[in-house]
This record gives sequence, structure tokens and C-alpha cells, in this order.
Amino acid sequence: MTVFSRFEEKKEKAKTTGPDRVLRRDPYQELKVNLHKLLVAELGDMLRAGNDQALDAHRVESVAWELLEKQPVTIPRLEKQRIVAELVQEALGFGPITPFLEDEEITEIMVNGPYQVYVERRGKLELTEVTFRDDAHVMHIIEKIVAPLGRRIDESMPMVDARLPDGSRVNAIIPPLALNGPTITIRKFFRDPLTIDDLIRFGSLTPEIAKFLEACVRGRLNIVVSGGTGSGKTTLLNILSSFIPPDERIITIEDAAELQLRQEHVIRLESRPPNIEGKGAITIRDLVRNALRMRPDRIVVGEVRGGEALDMLQAMNTGHDGSLTTGHANTPRDMLARIETMVLMAGMELPVKAIREQIASAIDLIVHTGRFKDGSRKVTHITEVQGMEGDVIVLQDIFIFQQTGVNEQGKVLGRFVSSGIRPKFIDRLEAAGIHLDPRLFAPTTW
Repeated sequence: MTVFSRFEEKKEKAKTTGPDRVLRRDPYQELKVNLHKLLVAELGDMLRAGNDQALDAHRVESVAWELLEKQPVTIPRLEKQRIVAELVQEALGFGPITPFLEDEEITEIMVNGPYQVYVERRGKLELTEVTFRDDAHVMHIIEKIVAPLGRRIDESMPMVDARLPDGSRVNAIIPPLALNGPTITIRKFFRDPLTIDDLIRFGSLTPEIAKFLEACVRGRLNIVVSGGTGSGKTTLLNILSSFIPPDERIITIEDAAELQLRQEHVIRLESRPPNIEGKGAITIRDLVRNALRMRPDRIVVGEVRGGEALDMLQAMNTGHDGSLTTGHANTPRDMLARIETMVLMAGMELPVKAIREQIASAIDLIVHTGRFKDGSRKVTHITEVQGMEGDVIVLQDIFIFQQTGVNEQGKVLGRFVSSGIRPKFIDRLEAAGIHLDPRLFAPTTW
């Protein structure tokens, strides 16, 4: 291929991914923009009031049809239906990505600027046909997401974490940091939270492991869920939290509230970014310290990322047994190293050995999750923190997932293995009236 032909290929490719792509695929773009302005002018007060969604949708659709029929252009009936549907999505939903938010098969939505939208379906990424008009259109949707939460995004603060009304996690980053244009990443959550039975059905763990984890939560062990991005940490934390008895007072602490606990006595705390003057920020660490004064039976921290790790360890070591949290790491051992680093981020000049003693004393169990190439998520390690030997924290795997290969369809093959080691904390579970069958820890595979 010559240099000239490669140049021509790139030019043609640019036409299918840039603004030309939008204009070629939607000849009614300008009409829709004008109709949207007329619609907002007609129904502005109703849209801002946030009334019953079903009633609003019916009213908006009715007005949209009236406005469209008044336009001096000839449009096929199917195109009219599409235009009206998009106007309703723009007015009451989140624009072009609204259908993806309603599709239960889609677990993640990635808007890479106005002309490229990917979704994750069954663990695999797919490029969609959906586009936005321009950067301003994407910015409008971001503002629509963050404004009700009292958060902001602009050139002085070009990144924001937020959530949708259903609890789905949203991250947005805009120029000058995002060179592709305003970028949105939405991690969706199921309308009906997954249960432990769902994970067993998906092959993420076995009934035996599920029974063991339930016993650990009910026995008030301090548990850290570790794993990489998108490996299912928050989903697993939700499920583990569901095992907490309903008569306990639970306090959840998150950057953007997304945990979906079903117990009645739950206090949800959410951090707050600084205001436009750079003041008024409330961090996870502030909330952890405050939670200790709120008479918690359980503290559930969505994710530890910094100095709050020290406060979390102190809480675990001062009578707040049964605490749960998550953290990013590649292995259980790496999770301990990260916690050690995060404790140092708190600004306390503590000896490394003292930090490790705190970690070994506070954390009882690490549950590690992994995401595989076929899109599946599995619990890959359940590891006990046994204590200290010299300057080293001793870990012992109780259950692990061993990958044995990949079949012709690309599906990961493997088995769950029991190490045959009886955890040291079994006596604590027994003292709490929780009895596990000793055969659960016999060397075996499932």
C-alpha cells in the first residue's frame, strides 16, 4: 500500500467517525435541535419540576408530535416516530444513551466524545451506531447528571464522579484533559440487585464457597474485597452486605453512593467535593471518623483509596468487627501492600512493622475477584490473614480458582479448589454459634 493510498484510507475513516458521520446518518439533526428548543420553551416548568415520569413522558410525547406536525417539511412516518422518541429521551432521560440505560443486558456505557459510544454487553465491548450532535450535546448530558447532586464540572474542575438516580456510577472528564471531547463512563447496576444465587448460577463461585462467605459475614469477620477495575468488587460487596443481620445498625461510606443494601437500619454517607472556591470538601476519611461517633454495628466503606485506610484499620481494631470494604489490587498480597501504602498517605510517620501489625490484627479475610478474557467474573482467591511472622504478614489461601484452559468458543475453563487448610478463625465462628461442616475444608475441587 502506497503512502497516498494510506492517506486516503485514513481520510475516509475519519469521515465515518467524525462530524460527517453524524450529518450523513441523520438529515433531521437541525430540525431536532429546533424542536427541542421549542419543546423546552413549551414545557420548561414541567420538566424542571420533576413530576411523575410516566405522566411527563405522555405529555412530552404529545407536545412533541404537535410541534413536529406543524413543521413545513415532509417526513416519513417512521422517521417522525424516531424523532419524537429522541425528543422524549432528550427531555426526560439522558439523550442518545437512554435506551442503553434501559437495556438490562448492557452493564457499561462509554461515551468517547460525541461521535463514538461503546457499550459492554455480556462482558464484551461493542461499538454502537449512537452519536451525539457535538461536544456541547455531551456536556449538556453531563450537566444533567451532576447538577441534581450538587456537583459541578467545568475547566477549573474538569473531572467528576457522580451517580444516576438508580445508583449507577458515573465518571465524566472534559477538555482540556480529555482530548477526544467530553467523555462519560457509566457503570450500570441491576435494578434488582444480584444475589448470591445469581453468582452461583454465573459460575462466579460455588455453593460451598457461598456458604462459607455467609458464615464469615454473620460471624463478624473484617473482610476486604480486592480486584481489578470491573472485576465485580462492588457487586460482591453488595451481596456480602446482604448477609448482615437485619437487627444491626449499618453505616455505608462512599464517594458516590451506589451500594444497594436491603436492610432497614442503614445510614448512607457520601463524600462531597470542594465548592467553586475550593472549600467545603468532605473526604471519605472525614466520614469514616464521623461514622465512629454514630454507634455503628457495621461500617461498610465502598472503596479505600487513601489515608482513610488508617482510620478504617483503627475502627476494625477498636471493637467495630464485621467491617467491609473494597480496594484495587492484582492479588491478595498486593492488596495488603496497597493498604500499607495508603496508611502512609495519611501523613502519620509510623514504622512499617507497626503498620503491618495493624493490618494483620484488623483484617481477617481477603476475597479477591478477577475478570477473565471471556468477560466472566469469578472469585479467584479467598485468603485468610493469619498474623505476623517476623516482619511479614502471613497469608493462607482457603479456596482458589484454577484456570485450566479456554474452549473453542473462548469461554474460560477452570475449577474451584479447596486448599485443605482449616482457617484459624473457625473457633471465632463456633463461639458465635456458626457451625460449618469440616468437610468443607477437605482438599477437593468443584
